[in-house]
Amino acid sequence: MGWLVRPASRSWSIDGDVGSPRVHHLRDLAGRSGVVVAFHDARSVDGQRVLRKAGLDDTVLPVLVLWTGLALRDPTDAEITDAFTGGDTPDWTTFDVAVIGGGPAGLAAGMSAASEGLQSFVLDRTAMGGQAGTTSRIRNYLGDARGISGRELAKRAFDQAWTFGVAFQFSRSADRIVRVRDFATLLSDGIEVRSSILVLAPGVDYRRLRIPELEQLVGRGVYYGAAVTEAETMKNRDVFVVGGGNAAGQAAVHLCRLAKSVTMVVRGSSLSASMSDYLIRQIHVNDNITVRANTSMVGGGGGQALEFVEIRDGDGNTRRHDAGGLFVLIGAEPRTDWLPDELLRDEWGYVLTGPDVALTEGWPLGRAPLPYETSMPGVFAVGDVRHGSVKRVASAVGEGSVVVQGVHAYLAYEETPRAVL
Repeated sequence: MGWLVRPASRSWSIDGDVGSPRVHHLRDLAGRSGVVVAFHDARSVDGQRVLRKAGLDDTVLPVLVLWTGLALRDPTDAEITDAFTGGDTPDWTTFDVAVIGGGPAGLAAGMSAASEGLQSFVLDRTAMGGQAGTTSRIRNYLGDARGISGRELAKRAFDQAWTFGVAFQFSRSADRIVRVRDFATLLSDGIEVRSSILVLAPGVDYRRLRIPELEQLVGRGVYYGAAVTEAETMKNRDVFVVGGGNAAGQAAVHLCRLAKSVTMVVRGSSLSASMSDYLIRQIHVNDNITVRANTSMVGGGGGQALEFVEIRDGDGNTRRHDAGGLFVLIGAEPRTDWLPDELLRDEWGYVLTGPDVALTEGWPLGRAPLPYETSMPGVFAVGDVRHGSVKRVASAVGEGSVVVQGVHAYLAYEETPRAVL
Protein backbone atom coordinates (compact mmCIF):
# COMPACT_ATOMS: atom_id res chain seq x y z
CA MET A 1 0.00 0.00 0.00
CA GLY A 2 1.36 3.43 -0.88
CA TRP A 3 0.45 6.83 0.56
CA LEU A 4 -0.93 9.22 -2.02
CA VAL A 5 1.33 12.26 -1.76
CA ARG A 6 0.63 13.96 -5.08
CA PRO A 7 -2.54 14.81 -7.00
CA ALA A 8 -3.87 12.09 -9.28
CA SER A 9 -3.74 13.77 -12.69
CA ARG A 10 -3.31 10.93 -15.18
CA SER A 11 -5.92 9.05 -17.19
CA TRP A 12 -7.70 5.71 -17.19
CA SER A 13 -9.34 3.77 -19.97
CA ILE A 14 -12.20 1.46 -18.99
CA ASP A 15 -13.39 -1.43 -21.13
CA GLY A 16 -16.64 -2.99 -19.95
CA ASP A 17 -20.33 -3.56 -20.43
CA VAL A 18 -22.60 -0.57 -20.93
CA GLY A 19 -24.90 -0.29 -17.92
CA SER A 20 -22.70 -2.43 -15.67
CA PRO A 21 -22.92 -1.34 -12.00
CA ARG A 22 -19.18 -1.89 -11.62
CA VAL A 23 -18.42 0.30 -14.65
CA HIS A 24 -20.70 3.00 -13.22
CA HIS A 25 -18.78 2.84 -9.92
CA LEU A 26 -15.38 3.06 -11.64
CA ARG A 27 -16.46 6.02 -13.76
CA ASP A 28 -17.78 7.76 -10.65
CA LEU A 29 -14.59 6.96 -8.71
CA ALA A 30 -12.43 8.34 -11.52
CA GLY A 31 -14.44 11.53 -11.83
CA ARG A 32 -14.40 12.19 -8.08
CA SER A 33 -10.64 11.52 -8.02
CA GLY A 34 -9.96 14.14 -10.70
CA VAL A 35 -8.88 11.49 -13.20
CA VAL A 36 -9.67 11.76 -16.92
CA VAL A 37 -11.44 8.56 -17.98
CA ALA A 38 -12.41 7.14 -21.36
CA PHE A 39 -15.01 4.38 -21.55
CA HIS A 40 -15.18 1.78 -24.33
CA ASP A 41 -17.87 -0.84 -24.76
CA ALA A 42 -15.83 -4.04 -24.61
CA ARG A 43 -17.76 -5.44 -27.60
CA SER A 44 -17.23 -2.38 -29.80
CA VAL A 45 -14.44 -1.95 -32.36
CA ASP A 46 -12.61 0.55 -30.13
CA GLY A 47 -13.07 -1.64 -27.07
CA GLN A 48 -11.67 -4.70 -28.82
CA ARG A 49 -8.73 -2.65 -30.09
CA VAL A 50 -7.85 -1.50 -26.56
CA LEU A 51 -8.09 -5.06 -25.24
CA ARG A 52 -5.87 -6.44 -28.03
CA LYS A 53 -3.28 -3.77 -27.35
CA ALA A 54 -3.27 -4.80 -23.68
CA GLY A 55 -2.98 -8.48 -24.66
CA LEU A 56 -6.35 -9.35 -23.11
CA ASP A 57 -9.79 -10.59 -24.14
CA ASP A 58 -13.30 -9.77 -22.92
CA THR A 59 -13.83 -12.84 -20.75
CA VAL A 60 -13.21 -10.91 -17.51
CA LEU A 61 -14.62 -7.38 -17.36
CA PRO A 62 -14.22 -4.54 -16.71
CA VAL A 63 -10.63 -3.97 -17.73
CA LEU A 64 -8.92 -0.82 -16.49
CA VAL A 65 -5.91 0.45 -18.46
CA LEU A 66 -3.73 3.11 -16.83
CA TRP A 67 -1.68 5.72 -18.66
CA THR A 68 1.43 3.56 -18.07
CA GLY A 69 -0.08 0.70 -20.08
CA LEU A 70 -0.73 -1.39 -16.98
CA ALA A 71 -3.98 -3.35 -17.43
CA LEU A 72 -6.05 -4.48 -14.44
CA ARG A 73 -8.84 -7.04 -14.84
CA ASP A 74 -11.88 -6.33 -12.64
CA PRO A 75 -9.69 -4.63 -10.01
CA THR A 76 -10.81 -3.69 -6.52
CA ASP A 77 -10.78 -0.03 -5.53
CA ALA A 78 -7.76 -0.67 -3.31
CA GLU A 79 -5.86 -2.30 -6.19
CA ILE A 80 -6.55 0.76 -8.34
CA THR A 81 -5.28 3.10 -5.61
CA ASP A 82 -2.14 1.01 -5.15
CA ALA A 83 -1.50 1.05 -8.91
CA PHE A 84 -1.59 4.86 -8.80
CA THR A 85 0.55 5.31 -5.70
CA GLY A 86 3.00 2.43 -5.98
CA GLY A 87 5.58 1.60 -3.36
CA ASP A 88 5.23 -0.08 0.00
CA THR A 89 4.90 1.26 3.52
CA PRO A 90 5.67 -0.39 6.84
CA ASP A 91 2.88 -2.07 8.80
CA TRP A 92 2.33 1.10 10.81
CA THR A 93 2.90 4.78 10.25
CA THR A 94 2.70 7.57 12.82
CA PHE A 95 1.25 11.05 12.35
CA ASP A 96 0.37 13.98 14.55
CA VAL A 97 -3.20 14.14 13.24
CA ALA A 98 -5.15 11.41 11.46
CA VAL A 99 -8.38 12.46 9.77
CA ILE A 100 -11.00 9.86 8.84
CA GLY A 101 -13.02 11.24 5.94
CA GLY A 102 -12.03 13.14 2.81
CA GLY A 103 -15.04 15.41 2.38
CA PRO A 104 -14.96 19.20 2.90
CA ALA A 105 -14.64 18.88 6.70
CA GLY A 106 -11.89 16.28 6.52
CA LEU A 107 -9.94 18.07 3.79
CA ALA A 108 -10.14 21.34 5.74
CA ALA A 109 -8.98 19.66 8.95
CA GLY A 110 -6.04 17.94 7.27
CA MET A 111 -4.97 21.05 5.38
CA SER A 112 -5.32 23.35 8.41
CA ALA A 113 -3.34 21.00 10.66
CA ALA A 114 -0.59 20.60 8.07
CA SER A 115 -0.40 24.36 7.49
CA GLU A 116 0.47 24.72 11.18
CA GLY A 117 3.29 22.22 11.01
CA LEU A 118 1.48 19.05 12.09
CA GLN A 119 2.12 15.85 10.17
CA SER A 120 -1.34 15.02 8.84
CA PHE A 121 -2.98 12.02 7.21
CA VAL A 122 -6.42 11.87 5.56
CA LEU A 123 -8.21 8.60 4.90
CA ASP A 124 -11.38 8.08 2.85
CA ARG A 125 -13.07 4.82 1.91
CA THR A 126 -13.97 6.05 -1.59
CA ALA A 127 -12.59 9.26 -3.07
CA MET A 128 -12.03 12.90 -2.16
CA GLY A 129 -14.99 15.20 -1.73
CA GLY A 130 -17.49 13.05 0.16
CA GLN A 131 -21.13 13.72 -0.74
CA ALA A 132 -20.19 17.26 -1.73
CA GLY A 133 -18.02 15.74 -4.45
CA THR A 134 -21.15 14.41 -6.17
CA THR A 135 -22.86 17.83 -6.24
CA SER A 136 -23.19 19.40 -9.67
CA ARG A 137 -23.13 23.04 -8.59
CA ILE A 138 -22.63 24.79 -5.24
CA ARG A 139 -24.01 28.29 -5.60
CA ASN A 140 -24.06 29.54 -1.99
CA TYR A 141 -20.38 29.07 -1.12
CA LEU A 142 -18.82 32.38 -0.11
CA GLY A 143 -16.56 33.96 -2.69
CA ASP A 144 -17.81 32.16 -5.81
CA ALA A 145 -20.83 33.98 -7.26
CA ARG A 146 -21.07 31.76 -10.34
CA GLY A 147 -20.95 28.56 -8.32
CA ILE A 148 -18.54 25.65 -8.40
CA SER A 149 -19.02 21.93 -8.84
CA GLY A 150 -18.42 19.74 -5.83
CA ARG A 151 -15.74 17.83 -7.73
CA GLU A 152 -13.84 20.99 -8.62
CA LEU A 153 -14.02 22.30 -5.06
CA ALA A 154 -12.78 18.95 -3.72
CA LYS A 155 -9.95 18.82 -6.26
CA ARG A 156 -8.81 22.33 -5.35
CA ALA A 157 -8.92 21.45 -1.65
CA PHE A 158 -6.99 18.25 -2.30
CA ASP A 159 -4.31 20.08 -4.29
CA GLN A 160 -4.06 22.73 -1.59
CA ALA A 161 -3.71 20.15 1.19
CA TRP A 162 -1.10 18.28 -0.83
CA THR A 163 1.04 21.43 -1.13
CA PHE A 164 1.16 21.51 2.69
CA GLY A 165 2.35 17.90 2.81
CA VAL A 166 -0.84 16.05 3.78
CA ALA A 167 -0.63 12.29 3.12
CA PHE A 168 -3.74 10.63 1.69
CA GLN A 169 -5.11 7.13 1.34
CA PHE A 170 -8.31 6.44 -0.58
CA SER A 171 -10.37 3.29 -1.18
CA ARG A 172 -9.70 1.93 2.31
CA SER A 173 -11.92 2.25 5.35
CA ALA A 174 -11.23 2.52 9.06
CA ASP A 175 -12.40 -0.66 10.77
CA ARG A 176 -11.47 0.05 14.38
CA ILE A 177 -10.08 2.68 16.75
CA VAL A 178 -8.11 1.66 19.83
CA ARG A 179 -6.22 3.66 22.43
CA VAL A 180 -2.64 2.54 22.89
CA ARG A 181 -0.14 5.18 24.01
CA ASP A 182 -1.67 7.24 21.29
CA PHE A 183 -4.51 6.33 18.91
CA ALA A 184 -4.30 3.39 16.56
CA THR A 185 -6.62 3.30 13.58
CA LEU A 186 -6.85 -0.09 11.93
CA LEU A 187 -7.57 0.07 8.20
CA SER A 188 -9.64 -2.41 6.22
CA ASP A 189 -6.62 -4.40 5.03
CA GLY A 190 -4.91 -4.69 8.42
CA ILE A 191 -2.65 -1.64 8.13
CA GLU A 192 -2.28 0.27 11.40
CA VAL A 193 -1.99 4.06 11.50
CA ARG A 194 -1.10 5.80 14.76
CA SER A 195 -1.66 9.43 15.65
CA SER A 196 -1.61 11.72 18.67
CA ILE A 197 -4.95 13.23 17.62
CA LEU A 198 -7.84 11.71 15.70
CA VAL A 199 -10.44 13.76 13.78
CA LEU A 200 -13.61 12.00 12.68
CA ALA A 201 -15.13 13.40 9.49
CA PRO A 202 -16.59 10.31 7.76
CA GLY A 203 -19.71 12.14 6.66
CA VAL A 204 -22.95 10.32 5.98
CA ASP A 205 -24.38 7.79 3.54
CA TYR A 206 -27.34 8.37 1.27
CA ARG A 207 -30.46 6.93 2.85
CA ARG A 208 -31.75 3.99 0.83
CA LEU A 209 -35.22 3.53 -0.62
CA ARG A 210 -35.22 -0.11 0.49
CA ILE A 211 -37.48 -1.14 -2.38
CA PRO A 212 -36.09 -4.57 -3.41
CA GLU A 213 -36.89 -4.34 -7.13
CA LEU A 214 -35.18 -0.93 -7.35
CA GLU A 215 -32.20 -1.93 -5.21
CA GLN A 216 -31.51 -4.69 -7.72
CA LEU A 217 -31.11 -2.04 -10.43
CA VAL A 218 -28.61 0.19 -8.60
CA GLY A 219 -25.96 1.16 -11.14
CA ARG A 220 -28.29 0.15 -13.99
CA GLY A 221 -30.58 3.14 -14.10
CA VAL A 222 -31.02 3.61 -10.34
CA TYR A 223 -28.44 5.82 -8.63
CA TYR A 224 -27.82 7.26 -5.18
CA GLY A 225 -26.37 10.68 -5.90
CA ALA A 226 -24.21 10.34 -9.05
CA ALA A 227 -26.11 12.95 -11.10
CA VAL A 228 -22.81 14.44 -12.27
CA THR A 229 -21.38 11.09 -13.36
CA GLU A 230 -24.48 9.83 -15.15
CA ALA A 231 -25.88 13.04 -16.66
CA GLU A 232 -24.45 12.26 -20.12
CA THR A 233 -26.16 8.85 -20.15
CA MET A 234 -29.55 10.47 -19.46
CA LYS A 235 -29.72 12.35 -22.77
CA ASN A 236 -33.31 12.49 -24.11
CA ARG A 237 -34.57 10.22 -21.32
CA ASP A 238 -37.39 10.65 -18.83
CA VAL A 239 -35.64 10.99 -15.47
CA PHE A 240 -36.97 10.92 -11.91
CA VAL A 241 -35.33 12.52 -8.86
CA VAL A 242 -36.52 11.49 -5.39
CA GLY A 243 -36.03 14.08 -2.65
CA GLY A 244 -36.85 17.66 -1.75
CA GLY A 245 -33.58 18.99 -0.32
CA ASN A 246 -30.75 20.98 -1.87
CA ALA A 247 -28.96 17.90 -3.20
CA ALA A 248 -32.08 16.77 -5.04
CA GLY A 249 -32.66 20.26 -6.42
CA GLN A 250 -29.09 20.52 -7.68
CA ALA A 251 -29.40 17.10 -9.32
CA ALA A 252 -32.66 18.06 -11.06
CA VAL A 253 -31.22 21.31 -12.44
CA HIS A 254 -28.11 19.52 -13.67
CA LEU A 255 -29.97 16.63 -15.28
CA CYS A 256 -32.58 18.77 -17.05
CA ARG A 257 -29.92 20.13 -19.42
CA LEU A 258 -29.74 16.79 -21.21
CA ALA A 259 -32.77 14.77 -20.13
CA LYS A 260 -36.06 14.89 -22.03
CA SER A 261 -37.88 15.49 -18.74
CA VAL A 262 -37.10 15.52 -15.03
CA THR A 263 -39.78 14.71 -12.46
CA MET A 264 -39.09 15.45 -8.81
CA VAL A 265 -40.86 13.11 -6.37
CA VAL A 266 -41.24 15.08 -3.14
CA ARG A 267 -42.82 13.66 0.00
CA GLY A 268 -43.64 17.09 1.48
CA SER A 269 -46.25 19.58 0.37
CA SER A 270 -43.67 21.99 -1.12
CA LEU A 271 -39.96 22.57 -1.61
CA SER A 272 -39.75 25.68 0.55
CA ALA A 273 -39.38 23.81 3.84
CA SER A 274 -36.23 21.93 2.79
CA MET A 275 -34.62 23.70 -0.18
CA SER A 276 -32.77 27.00 -0.63
CA ASP A 277 -34.70 29.72 -2.41
CA TYR A 278 -32.16 30.14 -5.21
CA LEU A 279 -32.59 26.48 -6.17
CA ILE A 280 -36.39 26.68 -6.08
CA ARG A 281 -36.24 29.61 -8.51
CA GLN A 282 -33.92 27.66 -10.83
CA ILE A 283 -36.31 24.71 -10.84
CA HIS A 284 -39.32 26.87 -11.66
CA VAL A 285 -37.66 28.48 -14.70
CA ASN A 286 -36.85 25.11 -16.31
CA ASP A 287 -39.87 23.95 -18.30
CA ASN A 288 -38.78 20.31 -18.41
CA ILE A 289 -38.71 19.96 -14.58
CA THR A 290 -41.95 18.91 -12.92
CA VAL A 291 -42.36 18.89 -9.14
CA ARG A 292 -44.82 16.33 -7.80
CA ALA A 293 -45.46 17.13 -4.12
CA ASN A 294 -47.12 14.80 -1.61
CA THR A 295 -45.85 11.76 -3.52
CA SER A 296 -43.56 8.84 -2.81
CA MET A 297 -41.62 6.29 -4.84
CA VAL A 298 -43.05 2.84 -4.16
CA GLY A 299 -41.79 0.57 -6.93
CA GLY A 300 -40.25 0.09 -10.32
CA GLY A 301 -38.44 -2.41 -12.43
CA GLY A 302 -37.05 -3.46 -15.77
CA GLY A 303 -34.99 -6.15 -17.45
CA GLN A 304 -31.28 -5.41 -17.75
CA ALA A 305 -31.85 -1.79 -16.69
CA LEU A 306 -34.54 0.46 -15.22
CA GLU A 307 -37.59 0.78 -17.48
CA PHE A 308 -40.35 2.12 -15.22
CA VAL A 309 -41.10 3.52 -11.77
CA GLU A 310 -44.24 3.49 -9.63
CA ILE A 311 -45.32 6.61 -7.73
CA ARG A 312 -48.03 6.92 -5.08
CA ASP A 313 -49.83 10.22 -4.50
CA GLY A 314 -51.34 11.61 -1.32
CA ASP A 315 -54.70 9.94 -2.01
CA GLY A 316 -53.11 6.51 -2.17
CA ASN A 317 -53.28 6.15 -5.95
CA THR A 318 -50.31 4.46 -7.62
CA ARG A 319 -49.29 5.10 -11.22
CA ARG A 320 -46.61 3.59 -13.42
CA HIS A 321 -44.32 5.87 -15.48
CA ASP A 322 -41.71 5.04 -18.11
CA ALA A 323 -38.29 5.95 -16.73
CA GLY A 324 -34.78 5.99 -18.12
CA GLY A 325 -33.13 7.00 -14.86
CA LEU A 326 -33.86 7.34 -11.15
CA PHE A 327 -31.70 9.45 -8.83
CA VAL A 328 -32.34 9.12 -5.10
CA LEU A 329 -31.38 11.89 -2.66
CA ILE A 330 -33.61 11.47 0.39
CA GLY A 331 -31.37 12.43 3.27
CA ALA A 332 -28.53 10.68 4.98
CA GLU A 333 -27.43 8.33 7.75
CA PRO A 334 -24.16 8.71 9.69
CA ARG A 335 -21.28 6.31 9.14
CA THR A 336 -20.70 5.52 12.81
CA ASP A 337 -21.64 1.88 13.39
CA TRP A 338 -17.95 0.88 13.48
CA LEU A 339 -16.98 3.28 16.28
CA PRO A 340 -16.23 2.03 19.84
CA ASP A 341 -19.03 2.09 22.41
CA GLU A 342 -17.29 4.68 24.59
CA LEU A 343 -17.62 7.22 21.81
CA LEU A 344 -21.10 8.55 22.56
CA ARG A 345 -23.71 9.14 19.86
CA ASP A 346 -27.29 10.37 19.77
CA GLU A 347 -30.26 8.13 18.98
CA TRP A 348 -29.70 8.51 15.24
CA GLY A 349 -25.98 7.67 15.42
CA TYR A 350 -24.55 11.19 15.15
CA VAL A 351 -21.47 11.81 17.31
CA LEU A 352 -21.82 13.97 20.43
CA THR A 353 -19.18 16.68 20.90
CA GLY A 354 -18.28 19.57 23.20
CA PRO A 355 -21.16 20.80 25.41
CA ASP A 356 -23.34 17.82 24.42
CA VAL A 357 -20.72 15.47 25.86
CA ALA A 358 -20.42 17.56 29.04
CA LEU A 359 -24.12 16.96 29.71
CA THR A 360 -23.63 13.18 29.82
CA GLU A 361 -21.97 10.88 32.34
CA GLY A 362 -19.52 9.63 29.72
CA TRP A 363 -16.90 12.35 30.03
CA PRO A 364 -13.90 10.92 31.94
CA LEU A 365 -11.79 14.01 32.70
CA GLY A 366 -11.96 16.86 35.21
CA ARG A 367 -11.70 19.54 32.53
CA ALA A 368 -14.57 20.39 30.19
CA PRO A 369 -14.60 18.88 26.70
CA LEU A 370 -13.01 21.08 24.07
CA PRO A 371 -15.07 22.34 21.13
CA TYR A 372 -15.71 19.40 18.75
CA GLU A 373 -14.08 16.95 21.20
CA THR A 374 -15.94 13.67 21.62
CA SER A 375 -16.40 11.53 24.74
CA MET A 376 -12.98 10.00 23.95
CA PRO A 377 -10.44 12.72 24.87
CA GLY A 378 -8.23 13.52 21.91
CA VAL A 379 -10.82 12.35 19.38
CA PHE A 380 -12.69 15.16 17.62
CA ALA A 381 -15.64 15.06 15.23
CA VAL A 382 -16.53 17.61 12.53
CA GLY A 383 -18.88 17.91 9.58
CA ASP A 384 -22.11 16.07 8.86
CA VAL A 385 -21.32 13.19 11.24
CA ARG A 386 -21.47 15.50 14.27
CA HIS A 387 -24.67 15.89 16.29
CA GLY A 388 -26.15 19.34 15.68
CA SER A 389 -24.07 20.15 12.60
CA VAL A 390 -25.41 22.33 9.78
CA LYS A 391 -25.49 20.22 6.63
CA ARG A 392 -23.78 22.75 4.36
CA VAL A 393 -20.36 22.73 2.67
CA ALA A 394 -19.38 26.09 4.16
CA SER A 395 -20.19 24.88 7.66
CA ALA A 396 -18.20 21.68 7.18
CA VAL A 397 -15.17 23.62 5.94
CA GLY A 398 -15.48 25.98 8.91
CA GLU A 399 -15.60 23.15 11.44
CA GLY A 400 -12.66 21.38 9.81
CA SER A 401 -10.62 24.58 9.98
CA VAL A 402 -11.54 25.56 13.54
CA VAL A 403 -10.99 22.10 15.03
CA VAL A 404 -7.22 22.65 14.80
CA GLN A 405 -7.52 25.08 17.71
CA GLY A 406 -8.86 22.21 19.77
CA VAL A 407 -6.00 20.01 18.59
CA HIS A 408 -3.46 22.51 19.92
CA ALA A 409 -5.40 22.91 23.17
CA TYR A 410 -5.49 19.15 23.68
CA LEU A 411 -1.75 18.84 23.11
CA ALA A 412 -1.18 21.60 25.64
CA TYR A 413 -3.54 20.01 28.21
CA GLU A 414 -2.10 16.55 27.92
CA GLU A 415 1.50 17.59 27.24
CA THR A 416 1.55 14.94 24.57
CA PRO A 417 4.90 14.82 22.72
CA ARG A 418 4.75 15.54 19.02
CA ALA A 419 4.76 12.39 16.90
CA VAL A 420 7.65 12.14 14.45
CA LEU A 421 7.51 10.34 11.11
